Amino acid sequence: MKYKDYYGVMGVDRKASAEQIKNAYRKLARKYHPDVSKERDAEEKFKELGEAYETLRDPEKRAAYDQLGSHRPGQEFRPPPGWEQQFGGGSFSFDDIDLGDLFAGLAGGMHRARRGGGKVPVPGEDYEVTAHITLEEAYRGTEVDLELTVPEYDERGFPRRVRHAFKARIPKGATDGQRLRLPGKGGKGLNGGRGGDLYLNIALHPHRLFRVSGHDLFLDLPLAPWEAVLGTSVQVSTLGGSVRLKVPPGTHAGRQLRLAGRGLPKPHAGAGDLFAIVQIVVPTVTSERERALFKELAEASTFNPRGHFEQEAAK
Repeated sequence: MKYKDYYGVMGVDRKASAEQIKNAYRKLARKYHPDVSKERDAEEKFKELGEAYETLRDPEKRAAYDQLGSHRPGQEFRPPPGWEQQFGGGSFSFDDIDLGDLFAGLAGGMHRARRGGGKVPVPGEDYEVTAHITLEEAYRGTEVDLELTVPEYDERGFPRRVRHAFKARIPKGATDGQRLRLPGKGGKGLNGGRGGDLYLNIALHPHRLFRVSGHDLFLDLPLAPWEAVLGTSVQVSTLGGSVRLKVPPGTHAGRQLRLAGRGLPKPHAGAGDLFAIVQIVVPTVTSERERALFKELAEASTFNPRGHFEQEAAK
């Protein structure tokens, strides 16, 4: 019996996981499918691939194959003693038998399997598309209309470009860069294979007020100097409507005032926070009276904003 290197055919390591073997098969099956491939020996490679996958995908068959050891492809060999009792269910001759027929018959006793009699199911392609939504839509949840042009194959295996239009529901709280999976909305499978998946990559439009980090929101809060010194209460916009925000006395520029739960909703419960970042804004146009008051304040105040400079210089 001649040895066939099924791992080599699949292009995977002998220690490859079941998922790695599955992914390798999906990739190569699309490449060598005889109805669509332009490779010269596509049909033969496709049969070898199907034979290898049918063996390695089954844990019991894979274990039996691994017990045969590793040999050069095409090398004549015989299974180790006792192999047929452990895996074949009885004593039989290995003369004039093909390795593929051997493993095709393991599930139901040794018999000569008819090769090439059926078509191997090929899963459909997975696709990705970017869904551009506003921050308000991410806050409420939305439904988007999407169009995707993908290759499909007719009954004779000829490819054609087909446009698909569909609606996709985006749950509230979707974040920038999030990847949503729509099962079965990708490419159609071949020979009864399952449909591929479609992945939506969420992209949020820039907002005129808010910056986004995960489920948290940030906005700049302008305050007059006297509001920062004396404290105040101001109206602040949120995605859920305006709220009053208390600014404590002595608030400095850059301070983050937190509005809990006013960010984007989280998937299961709760929401992110909204942070108002204080910006001290000075008037650019002042009246004579205002300038007089600022001069009076300057003469009366002992505050030195550069005091730490002087302390450093004195060291």
